[in-house]
Amino acid sequence: MTEPRNPGMSSVPQTAPVHTDSTSQAVEMDPVEYTLRKRLPRKLPKRRNDVYVNMKTDFRAQLARCQKLLEGGGHREICVHGLGLAINRAINIALQLQASSQGALQLAANTSTVELVDDLEPEDPDEAGEPMTRTRNNSAIHIKVFYPDPQ
Repeated sequence: MTEPRNPGMSSVPQTAPVHTDSTSQAVEMDPVEYTLRKRLPRKLPKRRNDVYVNMKTDFRAQLARCQKLLEGGGHREICVHGLGLAINRAINIALQLQASSQGALQLAANTSTVELVDDLEPEDPDEAGEPMTRTRNNSAIHIKVFYPDPQ
């Protein structure tokens, strides 16, 4: 009888292709020798009615900020942006805003892919190679929450 394999508990070190700055060839690296430093995503244009949702800030505080922008801020629309794990929270905030307005607000959602850059720094600068960078893609959502124009 065989036991199910857990991919995170492998005894063989896993390697991932990494792109260096100077060449575009894939290099095999040992994850034990490098420290992963995730860079922040590139800065998107920030307007007064843009709300960037993250997982660190309290949900109720983010929801209250959105409500304040719509009700007291004089905006007829706001854009709620979520990246990666925060996509579910961004959707939940938009749906909560719509429910609390008794259907007066409408939603329009767009998805996109954002390219992120990670830095791989050697654990031991004397023994290991040079620092490398790795690019990866992450999903994003942009939800427009707005009052429809009266006709």
